[in-house]
Amino acid sequence: MKAFLDELFIKEKLENLYNEDNNIAYKTLLELETITAESNELYNYFSEVLKMLSNSKTFVRVRGFRLICCLAKWDTENKINTNIDMILSELEDEKGTSVRQCLEKLSLILMYKIELTDIIENKIKNLDLSKYKESMQSLIKKDIESILEH
Repeated sequence: MKAFLDELFIKEKLENLYNEDNNIAYKTLLELETITAESNELYNYFSEVLKMLSNSKTFVRVRGFRLICCLAKWDTENKINTNIDMILSELEDEKGTSVRQCLEKLSLILMYKIELTDIIENKIKNLDLSKYKESMQSLIKKDIESILEH
C-alpha cells in the first residue's frame, strides 16, 4: 500500500509543477528537490520530468531542468547522458532569469556526471548572450565563470 501512496504522492507533486499559481509550483519544486537530494524516488519519473523541457511555458521548463540536475546523483542508467543536448538547450532560453536558474543547478550534473564535463563546458562557453540586456549578460557571465572555476 505504501508504494501506491508514494506513487500517488509523487504524481500529484509532478502535476503541481504545472500549476498556474507559481507559488504552489515553486514550493512543490523545492520540496521535490529536497526529496531528490535524499532519495532516488523521483528517478522512476525521469521521462515525465524530461517532458517538462518541451513545455511552452518557461517556468515549467526551468522546473524540469532543475529537477533533472538534482536527479544526476541517481542517474545509473545514463538518461541524462542520452538526453544531454535536449537538457542543455534550456540554457538558450529567451529569458535571462530562466537561464540563471538553470545555471545555478548545473553544477549538480557536473558533480555526478563527470563524463559530461566537456560537453557542458563547451555549451556554456558558447552561449549567445547578446539577446539579453547588458546587465543580465554580466550576471550570466559571472554564473558561467563560477561554474567553470569548479
